[in-house]
Amino acid sequence: MSGFLDTLLDRTVVLGYTRIGYRIRSRHWPVDDPAPHALAGKTAVVTGARSGLGKATAAGLARLGATVRLVVRDADRAATTLADLRREQPEAEFVLDECDIADLDAVRRYAAGLTGPVHALIHNAGVMPKRRTESPQGHELTLATHVLGPLLLTELLRPNLTEGRVILVASGGMYTQPLPADPEYRDTPYRGATAYARTKRIQIALTPLLAAHLAPTFVATMHPGWSQTPGLARSLPTFTKLTKPLLRTPTQATDTTLWLTATTPTPPTGTFWHDRHPRPPHYSRKTRTPTESTQATWTYCTTAAGIP
Repeated sequence: MSGFLDTLLDRTVVLGYTRIGYRIRSRHWPVDDPAPHALAGKTAVVTGARSGLGKATAAGLARLGATVRLVVRDADRAATTLADLRREQPEAEFVLDECDIADLDAVRRYAAGLTGPVHALIHNAGVMPKRRTESPQGHELTLATHVLGPLLLTELLRPNLTEGRVILVASGGMYTQPLPADPEYRDTPYRGATAYARTKRIQIALTPLLAAHLAPTFVATMHPGWSQTPGLARSLPTFTKLTKPLLRTPTQATDTTLWLTATTPTPPTGTFWHDRHPRPPHYSRKTRTPTESTQATWTYCTTAAGIP
């Protein structure tokens, strides 16, 4: 597939982010990449695994042979998810873990109880509250869920991830936002969709720094495009209604996550991906940020997460 056509799909947004872009691009992908059973004997951890992309990611990892740990906020509510996955793949191994990623104390307790090598840590947990809401430690909830909790869990699992891969599920919506000067929304008017996009911008901005910090562990961020999920329908009902015929299936939206987890050789670390291809972090000069601002955001977030 030509680079011009690939870029054109992304710039049109509707063509690149919907099932149209997936269908065009996937025609050029090898059918045996990732290889069958590429993750046999390995453990994968997926946050936000109760429904939507998290559940689809868990199912895809299991098809590749992994033992999958589903991290959810409420284990009782996720019992149906676990039953569905086990019914669909009776030979696969799924483990249900309870942990609210926004609660840094809960993250510490969870990490302390997790033993053995982890091949893949997929940060998929997401929220989009309509009003500014705080985590148990007093941080803005989207920041705590999308950035602080993932940073802390990754740091605590460093001994488990020496040969592993860390993938953060971002959003193409981040292209509309610069790095926020007030990530906690203490002095800035709050809007849920904007806060969501800005925390996804933070994820992508910090990915190269996180990769350098964790080296040689692989770190990448990806965006899944526009997909049919309960979270999208709940948070953006009008958008979902208007775009429903074009939305990607969860399987299509999670393809790049699975590919990054299992393909060989390991892709370049510290990068941002969509549809199995590295993407630029900016399309507009208005969203570009000086290096010192990115470093300041890294310092703030790691300090807020309690990372030395």
